[in-house]
Amino acid sequence: MKLNLLRISTIAVAAALFVPAAADAQDKTGWPSSIKVGTASQGGTYFVYGAGWANLVQEMLGVNTSSEVTGGPVQNMALVQTGDVQFAMATMGPGYDGWVGKSPIAPGVEMKNVRATFPMYMTPFQIVALEKSGIKGIKDLDGKTVGVGPRGGTPGTYFPLWFKELGVNVKPQFGGANDLSGQVQDGLIDGFAFGAGLPIAAFAQIEAQTPVSLFAFTKDEQKKILDAFPSVSAFVIPANTYKSQTEDQHTVAMWNFGIANKEMPESLVYEVMKVVLDNNDRMMQIHKSAADTKPENYVNNSFMWFHPGAIRYYKEKNLPVDKKLLPPEYKG
Repeated sequence: MKLNLLRISTIAVAAALFVPAAADAQDKTGWPSSIKVGTASQGGTYFVYGAGWANLVQEMLGVNTSSEVTGGPVQNMALVQTGDVQFAMATMGPGYDGWVGKSPIAPGVEMKNVRATFPMYMTPFQIVALEKSGIKGIKDLDGKTVGVGPRGGTPGTYFPLWFKELGVNVKPQFGGANDLSGQVQDGLIDGFAFGAGLPIAAFAQIEAQTPVSLFAFTKDEQKKILDAFPSVSAFVIPANTYKSQTEDQHTVAMWNFGIANKEMPESLVYEVMKVVLDNNDRMMQIHKSAADTKPENYVNNSFMWFHPGAIRYYKEKNLPVDKKLLPPEYKG
């Protein structure tokens, strides 16, 4: 299963992120000459976060690392499974679907070549519409055309299911975050429903150019989704996350994790873990959502085998890994 990608060079997200290469003393036995990191569409948090940590890996480990624009977590699971990319990021809802063979893009394929690495952050879900549209809540989207992100991405997979669960008839429009942002502003679609680390870059971009309505779910709508979809958790988007959001908003969210192909050397994954989890100040410079990129949040993975390199890191931090999350190749 080969999936085409738009390859981009890894971006330096800020001059302050540059650190001297420090790979000379590391055991590089079996390391690939280059690494691909699957992210998502441009304009979303995955793209910013993924390109940022890929840049840190390149600078600190001395390995040529590039970020890849993909359809998001659903596709990322498949790409890591096949080895088309070596590392990526996945929201645990689509991650579980791929793990048990229920991925919409590869039904029946249990993606057991994928290994969990480091915890990232929770992805909350939110909707934006132009203020002049008069759309202020989920029910106002009935009969409307709504952008939901790339086909195969987390919001593109789950928002249509949630709208159906809530009895709202929505025509989903699939596409990258940047493209859908432009379509909202041009009046080509009525709203844009998305999920990403806060603040969602695409939403902030729209808000900076025109008055908007930002909303999520009512408490009753939130409860219906929580009852029907056990892979999500309750979440509150704090007031003032955006300039025009003056009150807390109730929504749902999913945890995100870094993932890697099982064939990646233990020593490489261990060093990647150290780059990401031991440099939280630099990760915070990439995106504020990295406030939750901390070792102790590894407990939010309850089903996917951890990579041996990740297990080594957690053991050194005195963080025990549940036996059911130890992969068959782990030597202990």
